[in-house]
Amino acid sequence: MAKLTAAEESERQERLWEPEREWMAKGYALVAGVDEAGRGPLAGPVYAAAVILPQGAVIDGINDSKKLTEKKREELYGVITSVALDYCIASVDEKTIDDINILNATFLAMNNAVNGLGHRPDFVLIDGNCIRGMELPHETLVKGDARSISIAAASVLAKVARDRYITEIGRQYPEYGFEKHKGYGTKAHYEALQKYGPSPVHRRTFLKKLGKHDGEEKNW
Repeated sequence: MAKLTAAEESERQERLWEPEREWMAKGYALVAGVDEAGRGPLAGPVYAAAVILPQGAVIDGINDSKKLTEKKREELYGVITSVALDYCIASVDEKTIDDINILNATFLAMNNAVNGLGHRPDFVLIDGNCIRGMELPHETLVKGDARSISIAAASVLAKVARDRYITEIGRQYPEYGFEKHKGYGTKAHYEALQKYGPSPVHRRTFLKKLGKHDGEEKNW
């Protein structure tokens, strides 16, 4: 993201607060933002985070985590966890993803993150276009991580937490290079899978097409 002037950043922060303020004006005092990380990778858990920020909090540079550098995400992680009134990070492992599918696993992680908050939110803003199992009043926002400060904060926490975990896993399974691609389907990752087969942390349901090799069906 291009460097903004102080005035431009202030204006951007005001815009990011609009979804939260809309619901606060309707009487919902505590508004949480929720986002996920890791729906697409071939390995590892899917993560979700829920964040409640104090009204009017300013977090310079906050944005959709995908638009930030790894260094900036790490920096913002510390800021968000210090500033937030409450936050919770949850994950659903690769075995559960295989059992219930990635969409349901994502919904489960999101619900677990909200339910894990120490403060029960009055309203929940969720990135995306659908959610299941959310019992609290809520709204889904397409591209919410670029529209809501709470969702943007949740996107950073979920992304950083997952990347840290996958980097740790990379030390257990160095042949796959997890610390570089974080489990996503890069050329190097596919080549490692063909050479070594899947590890215990790979999502078997994501590898079905790779199970066919040299005319043989591999039972991955």
